[in-house]
Amino acid sequence: MPDAALAAQLLVLAEAPGRDTTRLDPPCTPEQAAAIAEAAVADTLDAVRATPVARRVVALDGEPGDLDLSGCAVLPQTGGDTGTRLAAAFADAMDGAALPTLLIGTGTPQVTPALLAACLDRLVTTSRQTAVLGAAPDGRWWALGLHAALEAGVLPDVPTARTDTAERTRRALEDAGLTVLDLPELTDVGSFPDALAAAAACDPGTRTARVVAAVADAVPGDGAPGQPRGTVTAPSARSLA
Repeated sequence: MPDAALAAQLLVLAEAPGRDTTRLDPPCTPEQAAAIAEAAVADTLDAVRATPVARRVVALDGEPGDLDLSGCAVLPQTGGDTGTRLAAAFADAMDGAALPTLLIGTGTPQVTPALLAACLDRLVTTSRQTAVLGAAPDGRWWALGLHAALEAGVLPDVPTARTDTAERTRRALEDAGLTVLDLPELTDVGSFPDALAAAAACDPGTRTARVVAAVADAVPGDGAPGQPRGTVTAPSARSLA
């Protein structure tokens, strides 16, 4: 990981605690789902704060409540569909801050400062006509890095939550004249089996690893057919877009 702060910014698209936990229910109770989501947000923000980067921005949907947003500029998310919110988040974060920007969500709590720094470094050390994209095995994506907000203008026209979303995003960026470089694949906390997979990639001491393990011990099975209670499966992926 670089010793000096990278001349770039991390942009986190986040939802306030307690929002959008329905994909974990069943087998989780609403309380268990909320605990997993809150742990994922907290672990992601910890990694973001520990990454040597010039600026950190959180585009937040909802009220922060007890969420620790220290060290981050906080901007409200706009309304609209996912592509519109993604483009607006880039535009808002990059307004007045002409820095290469890596956008992630809060559903990948296994990210580390070293991984984020490497992703940022891949973006910063390329030409301005280059983007970086972290695709997921299910065909969506979890991270996108751009040099200019204008480049995010293609996102509202890309269908999201599809098995070809990453490929369509890549084509849209290439059609806009950009070269797209790959970032590592990561799983996203969505369904409970996905939460188990993400937790398996987390450090055992993280909130996500502890909370998911506790929930796996409490639920009747782990949401993965044919798996005994508490078994952690190999990573699959749900993603930001």
